[in-house]
Amino acid sequence: MIEAPQFRRLLDTLEDGGVEYIVIGGLAAIAHGSSMLTQDVDVVYRRTADNIARLAAALVPLNPYLRGVPPGLPFRFDEETISKGMNFTLTTDAGALDLLGHMTGGGEFDDLITFTEPLSIQGRTRRTLTLDALIKAKRAAGRTKDLQAVSILEALREEIADEEERLGDGHG
Repeated sequence: MIEAPQFRRLLDTLEDGGVEYIVIGGLAAIAHGSSMLTQDVDVVYRRTADNIARLAAALVPLNPYLRGVPPGLPFRFDEETISKGMNFTLTTDAGALDLLGHMTGGGEFDDLITFTEPLSIQGRTRRTLTLDALIKAKRAAGRTKDLQAVSILEALREEIADEEERLGDGHG
């Protein structure tokens, strides 16, 4: 299991704030058993007015700011900003956070919800993209690092299937 206290703090901030979100990306891969590394927390958030309000309020203590832009650029991460935007790559006092209203290869929160499962991440059960949905999303993203991840995730899926078959053969 990944030992990154800032990841726990980011996820707990969302969870404790009542934000509806789905863990995707590297943390989802790790939750499924991958040994891949990740530098940020990637989530898809539900784009309802109530959830956007909870998201904005939850992140205030972490001082969210656009990642990769010069310091001092005027930026307010509030309900209006979130409503007018879609996807945000942020730096926070607890680390990097990618907030996606829409995910390539998967769609929005409501499109993805049926392709999630509860998995333990950083000491709590969190709604996480399934392994098959994660593979589909990584393939659709098409970046070199995502396509490399697809190979790792497909190998992991095969290992899981082999283990399930082996256990099934031993009991039948």
